[in-house]
Amino acid sequence: MNQVRLIIFDVDGVLTDGGVYYGPNGEEQKRFHIADGLGFRLAQLAGIQTAVISGRDSEAVRVRMQGLGVNNIMQGIGPKRSAVELLKSKYDLKDFEVAFVGDDLNDLPAFEAAGVRIAVANAAALVKERAHYITNARGGQGAAREAIEAILSAQGRLDTTIDAYIRNVGGSG
Repeated sequence: MNQVRLIIFDVDGVLTDGGVYYGPNGEEQKRFHIADGLGFRLAQLAGIQTAVISGRDSEAVRVRMQGLGVNNIMQGIGPKRSAVELLKSKYDLKDFEVAFVGDDLNDLPAFEAAGVRIAVANAAALVKERAHYITNARGGQGAAREAIEAILSAQGRLDTTIDAYIRNVGGSG
């Protein structure tokens, strides 16, 4: 984790609780945890690239990730491994410089392409078995923030990044 320069997140079950909600007009809605958003800000302050890869295409994901300044929003992706390979090529990264955070069996091919494999607490058993790190938080409950902080901590940059964040926002949240 100490050389990660790109963190890629699955969406449903990692950044959300995995539930699919529909509004009165059939529009899909998702619930995101605010702590994860701050985690994305910490990663950005530390100079770590972030990306999301989802098999589904959702306007809610697009709006939330754009609001967080995530430049790599890949939705409607079939094989996630090819998306991971594309991102590695885009940033000229080696496997050990890439972390993938997942929760379900369709994330396993992406795991194989990443050097650091992170599973959320409520991930499928096989995903947990193949993970290097398992969060204490469940998907949609701050697991992304925990993964980011674990990486920054392994790099010895968590405290300085938090200090920089506090200076940038003037201590407000």
